[in-house]
Amino acid sequence: MLTILFTICMFWIFGKILIFGIKAAWGLSKFLFTVVLLPFVLVGMVLGGLLFLAFPLLLVIGIVFLLASR
Repeated sequence: MLTILFTICMFWIFGKILIFGIKAAWGLSKFLFTVVLLPFVLVGMVLGGLLFLAFPLLLVIGIVFLLASR
């Protein structure tokens, strides 16, 4: 009986830890994408001669983040 109780509690606790880890990784991924990767991609596009694609992309991303922050 105690073994079954221990197993249930173990799955419950480690399940919560797993869900927390997934949420933390998702938040960290969003942060790294928006703060680190996105500016490098846009600067690389401008330096590569793709300003005609980088500028509209920058405007769309700016509008989306402006609307998402409200």
